Amino acid sequence: MDIPPRLIIHESRYWVLNHRMDSALPGYLMLSAKQMTHSLAALPIEAQAELGVLQARIQKAIDDQLQPKRLYIGRFGHGAGYAIHFHFIPVYAWVEALFWEDERYRLLQTFGSIDSALAQTDGAELMLFVWREFCERPEPPPVQGPSVDQVIAALRTALSPASV
Repeated sequence: MDIPPRLIIHESRYWVLNHRMDSALPGYLMLSAKQMTHSLAALPIEAQAELGVLQARIQKAIDDQLQPKRLYIGRFGHGAGYAIHFHFIPVYAWVEALFWEDERYRLLQTFGSIDSALAQTDGAELMLFVWREFCERPEPPPVQGPSVDQVIAALRTALSPASV
């Protein structure tokens, strides 16, 4: 699938980093191999070696520029037509607050109650919330803070070779 150039944040010889195409959540990034494979082992050793360093740089840029409450990094996709890729999902305090305010997600609550100081959730529940509300909903919740375009610009600068 072709990524619109306006969403590309960084490219290396083996990897491309872009803002997720269907996400209204600023800072939801995808790091994809340029080689079409679903296996890390099938990538050249140089691509494998670059992956860890690149993931660390991306995490630092997100932490420094966006300051999310949490940052989830994972590999979930396995659909045809997509190379191996990793999701970088920032969960801002305002996103977590929206999660707690939405009664539909109380069915997922692991323990405690929304009124309790012990009320907690886990990463899977928050990722489901982000995917359903910011990626799949035709009318996602309003964003607080920088827009997708502003986040892309800030992360491009932070990940530019001059900033290393």
